Amino acid sequence: QVQLVESGGGLVQAGDSLRLSCAASGRTFSSYGMGWFRQAPGKEREFVAVISRRGGRTDYADSVKGRFTISRDNAKNTVYLQMNNLKPEDTAVYYCAATFYTDYTTRESLYNYWGQGTQVTVSS
Repeated sequence: QVQLVESGGGLVQAGDSLRLSCAASGRTFSSYGMGWFRQAPGKEREFVAVISRRGGRTDYADSVKGRFTISRDNAKNTVYLQMNNLKPEDTAVYYCAATFYTDYTTRESLYNYWGQGTQVTVSS
């Protein structure tokens, strides 16, 4: 069992930055590929970013490429999402998720564990 707790969300203005954190407890953190997903009001949850178990591989949704950076610190059991140049369309609940099925996937269905989410609101 893995517990994931996100933090760092908030209300910001367009162009601002935020860093989300996701602290994991339970089984060995470095055994999991880690992802960030988000769900905007009235929309389905969507992939945002993924990082492999050792951090050597990352991928991003086209909508956030060049603005968001995912990273992880396996010594601290934490994954981060640095979000720069935020836009109103980035407003959503952001979830971190862990998968032990594979080193790296963008497929939501392959993630075993999910955090409770943190709200990010970007005003124009």
